[in-house]
This record gives sequence, C-alpha cells and structure tokens, in this order.
Amino acid sequence: MNDRIKAFFAVAAVFLICSAAWASDEAPAFKRLDDMEKIVYGEVGTGGLIDRLNRVEKALFGRELPGTVAERQAALARFVEEGTDTQPSLLFKMSIAEWITEQVSMPVKPIVNRIGSLERKLEGQAMEDGPLAMRLERMLGLLVSEPVVWSSVVVPSGTVVRVSLLETISPSSVTVGDTVKGELTRDVVVGNVLVAPKGSVVEGTVSSVSKPRSFGRPSEVRFAFEELIPPSRQAVPLSVGEAANEAAKAEKAQIAAVGGSLAGAILLGPLGLAGGFLVRGDVKEIPAGSIFHMEVSESTSVLSYPVPEGLISLIEVPDDRLSKDIELSDREVDNL
Repeated sequence: MNDRIKAFFAVAAVFLICSAAWASDEAPAFKRLDDMEKIVYGEVGTGGLIDRLNRVEKALFGRELPGTVAERQAALARFVEEGTDTQPSLLFKMSIAEWITEQVSMPVKPIVNRIGSLERKLEGQAMEDGPLAMRLERMLGLLVSEPVVWSSVVVPSGTVVRVSLLETISPSSVTVGDTVKGELTRDVVVGNVLVAPKGSVVEGTVSSVSKPRSFGRPSEVRFAFEELIPPSRQAVPLSVGEAANEAAKAEKAQIAAVGGSLAGAILLGPLGLAGGFLVRGDVKEIPAGSIFHMEVSESTSVLSYPVPEGLISLIEVPDDRLSKDIELSDREVDNL
C-alpha cells in the first residue's frame, strides 16, 4: 500500500471518528442526502433513507459510517463538500485532478462519471469497483508527487471573469426566479494560486420576465450572474462593472482587428453597473455558448490551490488566453 493510499485511510478515519462533532440540524435529513446523491450520482436515489445513505457511503468509502443519521450525513458533507483547514474536500481534489489532466474542470457532472473519465484518460479504462475516494487518490498519485492542499487567497475586487452561457435563454422559456448557469472560459488565478479552473460554474437568477405587450412592445427577460462557485464551494460575488465592461470592449476590438467576432459579449448591454443583462423580444434567444464578462464585486477570501512549481506552465498567460478566446468565439459564431 503506497503512502498516498495510507494517507487516504488516515484522513477518512478522522472524518468518521469526528462525525458526531459535525452533526447539524440545519438541513432536513432527506434534503442533505438528496444533495449528496446529486453530487455523487447526478440524481436523487429511491428507497428508504438508511438504504440510500448506506449506498452513498459504500460508494465513497467502501463501508458504512458509524453514528446517527445526522452524524453520518454531516461527515459526508464535510468530506465531499466542505473539507477541513488542513484537508481539501473531495470536490476540490476532483477539480484539481481534472485541471492538471486537461486544464478544465467539469463540476456539472456527477463524481462517478468524473472519476471514470479521469481513469480512462490516464489508464485507458475505468475501474468497475472500488471506493470512489480511494480511486481519486490513486489518480492524484499519478499526477502529482505531493498531496493536494489548499490555502486561503484574496481574490481582488474588479477581477474580470469570462463566462459562457450553459443553456439558451429566451422570454418564452424562463420565469422569475429561474437559475441561470454559465461556466468559466478561462482560469481565475491570483499569482500562482488557482482559484477556479476553466469550467467552474457561475450562477445567477432571472429577476423579471415580461411577455409581449400591446402596441408592439417586445417581451423582456432581465437576469444577472451573481456568483462564481470555485472548487472550494466558497461563492465569489459577481457583478457587471467598469472593469467587466472595459474587458469586453477591449476583447471585441482585438477580435475585430483580426477579422473575428465575439458572440454574446455585452450583446445586450448592462442594466447599470450592477443590474446584469436584458433580453428583449427582438432578440429571440440568447443561445448557449454566448459570452459575458463579469467582475468580482468585492474582495473575497477563497480556499484555493497553490500550483506547484512543476505545474506552473499549466497557468495560461494573457496572450494565450486571447488567442484561445478568439478561436472559441469563431466556433460559437458558426453555431449560431
């Protein structure tokens, strides 16, 4: 048994032994389990609470956890989503493994698929069984010589993020309160610390919807991207501000200079500096893949990945980002 697998068992033991200290009544039992099943399998399971809980624990650890239902779910949440001061969460490690392998994370996919995909890329085939957490540690052992760690870094206000819309938005298909999702098209990095890899989810909300009205007044949808969800799951607040506007304008000018175009970027214009975006009826829909520029609205401390010296070359430099963005935009135009 190698040192990394031994370390996995040691960490898992800490989570199991201390599970009682993490028990919380904040989330109803079924709701908390629903969330874990969506993360692990991509869907909510069926059957009784205990059977479902046993299934998730065995999938992750190869065994059932001790303690009450509340204690076991608290231990699961801490291991999968929250981590500790010294031990990153499973989701954090998963995203870092994906970033090292392909420079993109896939948080919208369930853990079972993400680990299987990683195994196929590295070893040619996915394992049929074995605890998911141990399988991930084994993959990390192939990628980096030292355990993955996290440390706190401040993401400065005004940091620009570039977002690709995940699902098409149209006045006929959304209602007030609907969640709007996008993904990063490039990494968010502070120095040599990776805050959020390309592919990380950005979430927002539809704030108003107006159907077509009399006298030819068009339908409208107002929405805003509100937060970036990095691998640590510590939300980073976003808004449309001067830095985002300037970045979008500069990118459009650079792309136009080489004969390309920028699908979706400030296509709709901001509603003030923090109001988000407006879809009018004369724009029938905003297709998935449309690009938006946002910025961090206030400096935020986030647990992030200090990139080891041997992996520094994976961090994109600004010129590389621009050329990749131009190629992406041309493909997006072809798909419109």
